[in-house]
Amino acid sequence: MWGGRTWTLSRLWGLWPTGVLGRRPLSCNAASLKGNSSPQCWNCGGPGDLIRGDGFFCPQCRALQPPDPTRDHFSLMDCNRSFRVDTTKLQHRYQQLQRLIHPDFFSQRSQREKDFSEKHSTLVNDAYKTLLAPLSRGLYLLKLHGVEIPEGTDYEMDRQFLMEIMDINEKLAEAQNEAAMKEIESSVRAKQKELTDSVSRAFEQDDFEKAKEILTKMRYFSNIEEKIKLKKIPL
Repeated sequence: MWGGRTWTLSRLWGLWPTGVLGRRPLSCNAASLKGNSSPQCWNCGGPGDLIRGDGFFCPQCRALQPPDPTRDHFSLMDCNRSFRVDTTKLQHRYQQLQRLIHPDFFSQRSQREKDFSEKHSTLVNDAYKTLLAPLSRGLYLLKLHGVEIPEGTDYEMDRQFLMEIMDINEKLAEAQNEAAMKEIESSVRAKQKELTDSVSRAFEQDDFEKAKEILTKMRYFSNIEEKIKLKKIPL
């Protein structure tokens, strides 16, 4: 079963299942580590500074290494630590990494490498989903700067904004046809686009408090978008 599945995935991605050992190192923007504190290869004992060459495999024995706990999502996905992200390049990086460390390619390897592959794959999936959407990307970037927005916080939203959200929710609750739903959806999408542009400027100016305020508003509109999706699902 594993052999057939691996062969199919390898054929789809242009790789052979036995090609793990022959894969070329993948360049990464891994953070440089000072001193001799880098871990050695668990399999052959190779020096840690060489392991950091591609961040995934030991260059000497090609054994898959454990995930680097110092790497953030931007580094892992080969992106600059910025709100502006090229989503096309992000998607290509995601596909590239999955071809490299997907668990299906390690079905015949050691149990330790299987476990590492699962962890790597989970981290890559999480990083991709986080950086793909403007809201989650912005919240993550804020977190890297030591600023977090607790779930459920209103962040002292002004009354006018809260009234606007209440009005949209009322319209959504009363919407009885597709035309009304599309009108609300279009309005919310436009609001999110406007807020996304604003938070991008805030990050460029290192105005994290402003970014926090805008992202809180984006979270409100994101909740409305979820309600729209649910209402579209036929009962």
